[in-house]
Amino acid sequence: MHPLQISSGHAVADRRADYARMLSEGGDHLAAAELMEQALELAPKWVAGWLLLGDYCVKAGHCAQAITAYRQVQALDPDDMFAASLKLAVLGADAMPQQPPSRYVAALFDDYAPRFETSLVQKLDYRVPQKLRLMLTALLGPNMHFRHAVDLGCGTGLMGVELKPFVDYLEGYDLSRGMLLKATEKRLYDHLAQADLSLSAEDCGLFEGGAGKGRADLVVAADVLIYLGALSGVFSLVATLATDNACFLFSIETHVGQEGFSLAESLRYQHGEAYVLEEINRAGFVVLTSQPTTIRMDGGKPVPGLLFVTQKRS
Repeated sequence: MHPLQISSGHAVADRRADYARMLSEGGDHLAAAELMEQALELAPKWVAGWLLLGDYCVKAGHCAQAITAYRQVQALDPDDMFAASLKLAVLGADAMPQQPPSRYVAALFDDYAPRFETSLVQKLDYRVPQKLRLMLTALLGPNMHFRHAVDLGCGTGLMGVELKPFVDYLEGYDLSRGMLLKATEKRLYDHLAQADLSLSAEDCGLFEGGAGKGRADLVVAADVLIYLGALSGVFSLVATLATDNACFLFSIETHVGQEGFSLAESLRYQHGEAYVLEEINRAGFVVLTSQPTTIRMDGGKPVPGLLFVTQKRS
């Protein structure tokens, strides 16, 4: 849920926060921060208010004050729903987490679900599912067929639309219950369930209720790895899901640098191509084809990425 939608429980503090928002939207971030400080004097345990104060301080260029505010968010929000740990890492105050807080990702997409497709497809020109499907048909032909496919991070079902004509049985998994509800409305999936790809095979939710290992001859993760950071765990899960010779399709936002992956100001992870190739090979897959692409637009600028079609070694 967006912090502006969460009340402090104090009417005057909420009004001051509303004024602060208007000031920030008008470009006066310093005045917004000062007004948020006044609001927090009235509601000192308001987690979302401390987050807003940190965000306004960042925009005003007062990073030290922002770090103090985000530390207060951490203290009041042990589940890290507002991703203070990521914001602190972006500011250089803390080390980059290997994975984002699951509670943050779930809350982010629960809030985003009602407007997800309008925002992502129509406003941000997101076309990764179509591009991955075209890459696969270029390799296997328009009459390709799969017995059992698993759509990881299925969201509202954009990838499912592309997969369904070629698949006998289609599963979809997502961390966000709001996204799963939207995917259910499409009536594409034979099975939908919640899963956390940052956890182990025993705990992630992909193998509950008798769902077997080595069951999928197609696994897809479109626009998912940007919320995972380190990839060895999720690639291991895919290897456990996949049959021998199964295809695994996925996308990344690209990182250029010595590190294998980095955390962008968007709080999404970006991955280096060499790192991805190393990890996918370690998990037992070979790359059949890859291509650079624009993942989406962000602030009017293209976000560069890579698309991969890989196959599990027999």
